[in-house]
Amino acid sequence: MGRKMKFGCLVKKGVAEVRERDLPEVGPYDVLLHMKVCNICTTDYGQWLGLREHQGYPMAGGHEAAGIVEQVGEKVTDLKVGDMVATGYEGCGHCPACREGHIDQCEEIRNDTEDGYKWGFFGFSNYCVKNSSGVYKVANDLNPSEAGFMEPLATVIHGAKKLRLKPFETVVVIGAGTMGLINAQTAKAYGCRVIVSEMIPKKIETAKAMGFEVIDCNESDPVEKVKELTEGIGADAVIVAVGATSANSQGLEMLKQNDGRMLLFAAGYPVPELKVDSNMLHYRKMELIGTFGADHEDFKEAAKALSTKVVDVSKLVEEKKFPLSRLQEAYEEASKPGMYRVSVMLDEE
Repeated sequence: MGRKMKFGCLVKKGVAEVRERDLPEVGPYDVLLHMKVCNICTTDYGQWLGLREHQGYPMAGGHEAAGIVEQVGEKVTDLKVGDMVATGYEGCGHCPACREGHIDQCEEIRNDTEDGYKWGFFGFSNYCVKNSSGVYKVANDLNPSEAGFMEPLATVIHGAKKLRLKPFETVVVIGAGTMGLINAQTAKAYGCRVIVSEMIPKKIETAKAMGFEVIDCNESDPVEKVKELTEGIGADAVIVAVGATSANSQGLEMLKQNDGRMLLFAAGYPVPELKVDSNMLHYRKMELIGTFGADHEDFKEAAKALSTKVVDVSKLVEEKKFPLSRLQEAYEEASKPGMYRVSVMLDEE
């Protein structure tokens, strides 16, 4: 009888279960991870709420994960037993996207398993086997819950590159949720002046505690306040980190008169609308930029940024944590309005 792994999966709307399956063999390019933590992402609890059921069931996801290397395959040379690592994307390495370095666009990235699990990343597991191409070393003393932010930070870095952030620019981030504040910290690391707009009191306080200029939407019109804070000029760039029609509209109005850039970072369900005058884009030379996913370089940079605390996500982890056996409760907690990341501790019962 082979070794078993316990893992969490979504089986239908509102139901998360812990199951057991055979632990795969460790191939020559694989690593066996003793998992420490997996954070519940917006996409995870979105499906639990029934908002993203197009992803299918049973869904063994979980991609904001970190663990300790317990065994390495014979061909693995850059990782060793005892290393703390975070998980990224495993591209097939052979499709046109992978050959161009775009592992997030891999034709096989869904990774559905032979035993029927959708999005078989198995982040919510006590042990799992990963191809070493999708595993990145982080500092061994990094809090595992913070290490789990490597994937979301990588996607933010990917967007920052597309947005072409430059030092001393004024950047407005709409939304002080988890992804909004990671975007804000990244823009700050690029040397930008960062203004954060938010309406939920808890998130306003967190953004202030991180040292950002914050617009409280309950007290001020965010568009007018941005104009005031920029002496009537407007923002060089806006990052929309909330999937909402109102956020899209505000972002367009916050931009400076010419050559403003808006990054549409967040998806929303139901789908937000974007009402834009194409003549305005034309005459004002505005740019609307989409972003999604991350590539190998983004993951490497994210691992370094977290390890060195250039990006500090410690305030984005909720104090209340859950063992894998209480995964259902963890989803209930994570889906409450205003929450940051809820960690599922995978080596605790």
